[in-house]
Amino acid sequence: MIDNENIYEKAAELIEGSGKTVVLTGAGISTESGIPDFRSPGTGLWEKMDPMEALSTRVLYSDPVKFYNNGFKILLSMKDAKPNKAHYILAQLEQDGLISCVITQNIDNLHQKAGSHKVFEVHGQTRTGSCINCGEVVSIDLLNSKVEKGEIPPKCDKCNGILRPDVVMFGDPMPEDFEKAWREVESSDLMIVIGSSLTVSPVNFLPGLVKHLIIINKSETPEDRRADVVIRESAGEALSKIVRYLKTAKN
Repeated sequence: MIDNENIYEKAAELIEGSGKTVVLTGAGISTESGIPDFRSPGTGLWEKMDPMEALSTRVLYSDPVKFYNNGFKILLSMKDAKPNKAHYILAQLEQDGLISCVITQNIDNLHQKAGSHKVFEVHGQTRTGSCINCGEVVSIDLLNSKVEKGEIPPKCDKCNGILRPDVVMFGDPMPEDFEKAWREVESSDLMIVIGSSLTVSPVNFLPGLVKHLIIINKSETPEDRRADVVIRESAGEALSKIVRYLKTAKN
């Protein structure tokens, strides 16, 4: 086991020695932006409501009033969140050529807001909605405008089909971004997991595809035993320390 003084240096060495590095982020990276973690004991959003109800395709299609009164409001609550230090550091690491992409379980759009370019949103996103009939894509603002006017479920202006948020809900298949992410990971040497409990399938299979693993998460994960480095700190704090060693190594 690496002692605490050397874990950041070891992480930096792994990043600099990797031919290709991918990052996987979960809810823990966004708590510093004021978005509640979905699962952490005592603070998890799901301790207050059942996700199988709030964000499920069953409720979306069979009880749309319930969905737009509950689940949809959760999605909208993330709209004004701002990126934090960890998001900005990842964007800079991508720009510096030290990471190839970010794979995120989050639907809050914060990686893009921070300047990351290659982002795979494996659980969807809250920028848009689309028609389940013709595929027409609309902004989340238009979707919300229709809901606020009492149009539930909201209808497509092109074909009168049902509009829905472009978020992967319970009961939905995984999106194309997941397949693309899988291929990216398969060709990578190192994965940095940030703020994910690695308990949600099928995303939790991704770390098993790489040889080297850095995990930054406040609580234990099922992959801790085989990780090269495990850091139990907030994302912003841990990444800031790692970056200091990266800069030292470059000078």
